[in-house]
Amino acid sequence: MAIINANLTLKFKRVGAVALCAVMLGASGVPVFAQDSDLPPPTAAERATYVDLTSLAERSDLVIRAEIRRQIELEPERAPGLAPGFARLYIEAETLALIGGQRAVGESLNYLIDVPLNARGKPERLKNREMLLFANAVPGRPGSIQLTGKNAQLDYSPELEARLRPILIDLVDRDRPPVVTGIRDALAVPGTLTGESETQIFLETRDGSPVSVTVLRRPGQRAVWGVSWGEIIDSAARPPQTGTLRWYRLACALPQQLPSSANLARDAGARRLAQNDYALVMQDLGPCNRAITEDGT
Repeated sequence: MAIINANLTLKFKRVGAVALCAVMLGASGVPVFAQDSDLPPPTAAERATYVDLTSLAERSDLVIRAEIRRQIELEPERAPGLAPGFARLYIEAETLALIGGQRAVGESLNYLIDVPLNARGKPERLKNREMLLFANAVPGRPGSIQLTGKNAQLDYSPELEARLRPILIDLVDRDRPPVVTGIRDALAVPGTLTGESETQIFLETRDGSPVSVTVLRRPGQRAVWGVSWGEIIDSAARPPQTGTLRWYRLACALPQQLPSSANLARDAGARRLAQNDYALVMQDLGPCNRAITEDGT
């Protein structure tokens, strides 16, 4: 038992090297998937980012775990707006759990979904598969739901549910941040010392709640910034943590550049300072990465 075949040892070394490469590539925070051509490509559920899941959850009144019991392909004439290469399916499913939402759902569900056709021109067989559905109820039609996006049906897994639950909790929290819709005003004010300044950026929100970003510069120090989620501007405020609802509210709503019309400074130097400070904020926030959704879809 103490003797290990040399070929087996070499195989383990090769596997270890591949695993090490995968870890190194994954250090960027971007999901790394095996490139073996024999493996199936990652599913939409596996590719979904924090932004994708938050977008789907926020626009949906219901998040349901369900098992598909029956699928019927509709005739093209009964599927207006169907894209080429897709089929429209009528789905009947059994409710397994209501993961998110205040509205009661029945034991059985039905809905429509467009799915791509395979190489044989047929839709994928979905019967008996468990799915996570992001949907709204259809008024006046008990048991009928409407999916809220083209990727609002995802293959269920405990890992996916574990990623989603904190998002659902944040979205119903009483202290959840308001929806940011843009920039109202921005003003940079130079200080008395060379290299000293303060920039205030006031944001527009859907419900009118005050939100502001402050950027402080001190001589010989790196600029620091933070967000105040209320009337009081907190000089000790800090940036939101990436992959949180407050980060999402900013990174996925603010324009990449400060609108000229929002810059209240008259002096060219002060206007340039406001633009640079805003660019710093956007750089620190990082991209609003999506893999399976688009804005509003």
